[in-house]
Amino acid sequence: MDTRQLAAFCAVVDRHSFSQAAEALGVTQPAVSLQVRSLEKRLGVQLLDRSGRRVEPTEAGERLYRGAQRLLALEQQLLDEVAVGDDGDLGGDLRIGASTGPAAVAVPLLLCEFQRANPGVRIVLEVHDTQTVVERVADRQLELGIVGAARRHRGIRYEPLLRDEVILACPAGHRFANTTVTLDELREESLVVMQEGAGVRQVVEDELRARGIRLRDLDLRLELGLQESVRSAVLGGFGVAFISRTAVESELASGQLTEARLEGMDARRDISLARGSNRVPTRAAEAFVAFAHERVAR
Repeated sequence: MDTRQLAAFCAVVDRHSFSQAAEALGVTQPAVSLQVRSLEKRLGVQLLDRSGRRVEPTEAGERLYRGAQRLLALEQQLLDEVAVGDDGDLGGDLRIGASTGPAAVAVPLLLCEFQRANPGVRIVLEVHDTQTVVERVADRQLELGIVGAARRHRGIRYEPLLRDEVILACPAGHRFANTTVTLDELREESLVVMQEGAGVRQVVEDELRARGIRLRDLDLRLELGLQESVRSAVLGGFGVAFISRTAVESELASGQLTEARLEGMDARRDISLARGSNRVPTRAAEAFVAFAHERVAR
């Protein structure tokens, strides 16, 4: 079976679009359409429903998709094996995504150490919010994701990597510094938040929801996207913010930021590896996962 046709078909299913599949594969849309039509003609069944706004697999297409993913993963694994040198060194590309909290500190060091130990591997790190990382892993655009919130997705399985804590970061000299504050006190303070989709925001929303409070019930003055922007706003004295401790450890140590706790809130979370449920991992990905667990265990 022509794996180029299978790759084109899977790309369309993943993205529900011929044009987006063509862009991801680096070919023209007519080329993708031709590959899929040739596959349908060979199998004698319709694989895609093109009648709606989104392209969806038929029942036969769903069955083929599951098997095709396994076949394509095995093909990639075989190519990786062939690319291994006589000394058995790892090679190839490893594309990883990370949400902004882990990407700020822990992930870059792990990747740098892994690449130094395996110089034949080329590593590409993409930084997005948690939701985007999960979707890109599920769509096979990334091999692995490292995220701060395990968002439910049928195409993803998670495994814990390390523990982190969400704290209430405050400017130096703030009245909340090194104290435990009540919800009523927090309501009186300007709160800087991350955009929807960020792992830290999900953790905070879940904690507040358990206490019958919604995030929007607080004084949300600034919503500034991802973690770096929020940290800069707090450093500038524009409010307080819930943020990953690992993202502000150096500022806490230097006294540029201080820490507070919200009464009754213990927002500890797992930093998790996100992996495609039906994807056979490459040797480089398996080696990195083992490497990361070993380093964290130390």
